[in-house]
Amino acid sequence: MSAEEEVVYFEDIGPSRRSTVASEAVGATKLQGASTTTQTLVDMFSASNAQPSSKRLKTTSSVSSLDSSHSPSRSTNATIFGIQKLNSIPFSMKAFQESLNEEQAKLLRLECAVMGKSWLKVLKEEIKQPYFIALKRFLWGEGVREPEYLPQTLKVFPPPRDIYSWSQTPLGKVKVVIIGQDPYPGPNQAHGLCFSVRMGISIPPSLHNIYAEIKNEYPEFEPPKHGNLASWASAGVLMLNSSLTVEARKANSHSDKGWERFTDKVIDVVDKWGGASIKTGSSGEASGVGRGVVFLAWGAFAEKRVARLNKASYSAFLPRPHPSPKSAHRGFLGNGHFKAANDWLERKYGPDGCVDWCRFDA
Repeated sequence: MSAEEEVVYFEDIGPSRRSTVASEAVGATKLQGASTTTQTLVDMFSASNAQPSSKRLKTTSSVSSLDSSHSPSRSTNATIFGIQKLNSIPFSMKAFQESLNEEQAKLLRLECAVMGKSWLKVLKEEIKQPYFIALKRFLWGEGVREPEYLPQTLKVFPPPRDIYSWSQTPLGKVKVVIIGQDPYPGPNQAHGLCFSVRMGISIPPSLHNIYAEIKNEYPEFEPPKHGNLASWASAGVLMLNSSLTVEARKANSHSDKGWERFTDKVIDVVDKWGGASIKTGSSGEASGVGRGVVFLAWGAFAEKRVARLNKASYSAFLPRPHPSPKSAHRGFLGNGHFKAANDWLERKYGPDGCVDWCRFDA
C-alpha cells in the first residue's frame, strides 16, 4: 500500500505507541508510511519548555479551572466520558479524497496538502460543509488555490501555503490558545500565526506591547529583534486568527465570509482534545482526551469567540483588553497573563507543561 492508501492515527505517536496502533488498524494496515510524519511531529516537542516561576501570580476569578480530581480519568478504552480518544480516531487520506465530489476535490486540494493531519482528521467533515465550500469558491476567485499557486499580483494574505500554519502544532499538544481577529494586511507580514510576522519584517505595535508585558513579568527577558512567534507554536501555543485570510491592505475584509464558523469549530475541537497527547503523572501516560488549555482572549472580539464555551470545563479563560496601542494601557499591560498561564499549566501538567515565553529562536 502507498502511504496515502493507509489508515493511520495521526497524532504525534511515540515509538511505543506505534506498535499498539498498528495492531488496532483494520486488517493488515501498516503505519510504515506514516511513521516519518508522526516522528516529525514528535520531534517538534522533544525539548522541555519548562519555565521556572520565582513569583507565583494569584489566579483571579477570571480563571475558570478544575482541580485534578475533576480531570478525565485514564482509561484503556477508546473513549472517556463518551469522547473518543484522539489517537484512536483513524484517518485515510485516500478514503477522504474519494468521498469528495469533483468540485470539492478541486477546492479542498489546499487543505489536503497543507493542513496538519491531526486537525484534518477531526475537521474533514466540517470542510465539506456547504458554507466552507462557498468560502473556498470565493477564495478561488481571489487567487487562493493550490499551495504553490501565486498569481502575478497577490491580492490575499497570507499566501495559500501559509493559511494553515497554525495547524502544524499538533492538536493533542495544544495547551495555550491565543485568538486574533484576522491576518496582517500588509505585504509579507502574515504567515498563518496570529500576532506573528515573518523574519525581516518590522515588529507590529501590538507585538511590541506583548513583548513589553513579557518583560514586566520576566525582567530577565530581552525582546528579540524580530516578530516571528514560531517558537511558541512549537511549544504548544495555538495562535489562531478568527478569519484566516484578508485582502491586501483591507483589514477585516474577509470577515463574515465563513472563516469565523470554521475557526469556532477549531476552538471546539481544542476544547475537546487540547492536551490529549501530553504525558503527565507518575505513569507518564496521556489521557487521549482534552485535559484543559489556557485561552488568552485579548480584546472584546476574542472574548466573544470563547464566551460560548463551557467555562466549567477543564480549561482556563484569561480575558483582557487587546494589546494594540489604543487599548494596551486599559488593562493589557500589567495583566500578568504569561505567568498566570504557566501557573495553571504547572498545576495541570506539571513543570514540563509550562511555556518558555522568553524563547524566540531566530
